Amino acid sequence: MWIYIIKVIVTAIAVVAISELSKRWTLFGALIASLPLTSLLAMIWLYFDTKDLQKVTSLATGIFWIVIPSLVFFLAFPFFVRLGWGFWSALAGSCLGTAVTYSGYIVLLGKLGVKI
Repeated sequence: MWIYIIKVIVTAIAVVAISELSKRWTLFGALIASLPLTSLLAMIWLYFDTKDLQKVTSLATGIFWIVIPSLVFFLAFPFFVRLGWGFWSALAGSCLGTAVTYSGYIVLLGKLGVKI
């Protein structure tokens, strides 16, 4: 039970730190957020829990392939805001656009023989 509490605390601290840094220095916050912190934490927690390097390797490979369509979110959000959408609408539209892109991308990868 304690390990889950530690995981939540460490992960929350990372997210809050990025949010707080972004209030003062947007570029620095963006730089830290662009690091694969979530992926790194997930890989660390997975290895810590399983000691299975193959699972961690599979996770890293899957992350590589899935990162590409996730970039749509970072193009769509500012686009929607420039169109005059509010924060929540732009966020929802960007998430929806990213989900659609994921779906098409996964189908495409399957046709190319890439298994995630």
